[in-house]
Amino acid sequence: MFSMRGVVYSYSGASAPAVDGVDLEIEPGEWIALVGANGSGKSTLAKISNALLTPTQGVCFVMGMDSSDPECLETIRRSVALVFQNPEDQIVASIVEEDVAFGPENLRLPPDEIGARVERALALTGLTKHRSRGTHSLSGGQKQRLALAGALALEPRALLLDESTSMLDPEGRESFLACLGELNGSGMTLIQITHRMEEAVQARRIVVMEKGRVAWDGPPSTFFDGEYQRWSFEEPPEFALYRELLSRGFVPPATPPRAEDMLASLCL
Repeated sequence: MFSMRGVVYSYSGASAPAVDGVDLEIEPGEWIALVGANGSGKSTLAKISNALLTPTQGVCFVMGMDSSDPECLETIRRSVALVFQNPEDQIVASIVEEDVAFGPENLRLPPDEIGARVERALALTGLTKHRSRGTHSLSGGQKQRLALAGALALEPRALLLDESTSMLDPEGRESFLACLGELNGSGMTLIQITHRMEEAVQARRIVVMEKGRVAWDGPPSTFFDGEYQRWSFEEPPEFALYRELLSRGFVPPATPPRAEDMLASLCL
């Protein structure tokens, strides 16, 4: 799905590259948790992955297409959708179903196809019953699911999620992650930028970024066995809970536990 070789990206005026010599292969259907400290290059790498940014050096292939080839940009951006941290940045219409239809309409699809895509996206994100509501009246979790629905209406092959759960409450986060699990189960490739270890454990691979480079790449089970201690990325509070539970023989589950549940386990 993605193949990066020697990828470098430098912002104008920056003293060091934001991404510095990344080699990375991601297969179709994988779920990648991209973690690391603020400023480690995660968001820049995501934008390179859907051709919003072109590498300063190196190459990035998406489904075999060179992301630096202008003739490939439209196809890549349709195929790899980006969901941002703040859903307000992606909501453009005042009514839910109109917002979901915005992307397909800009692709100039036939009305019947637009309608079908809107129906599927609303159903996948649990927003069908909210289709006629004003977008301003939605909760934070519903707005984030609306942003996801808008991305899904483009029928992408992959989703890039840039800290998309950071503004959600525990219930909204759990619902959003359940939706991601269903999408990945149906074959959708996911690259999820997150600081939350209870989310990273749900992925199939964890890729750690540090100072623009891939510092570690492997399965969650190996990561939580302690190899992460070689790296100095910012540790979220939940990570201490995982470390303590692992010392007691805890096995990371298939779905992410909530922080409250981990605390309860520590008290047993």
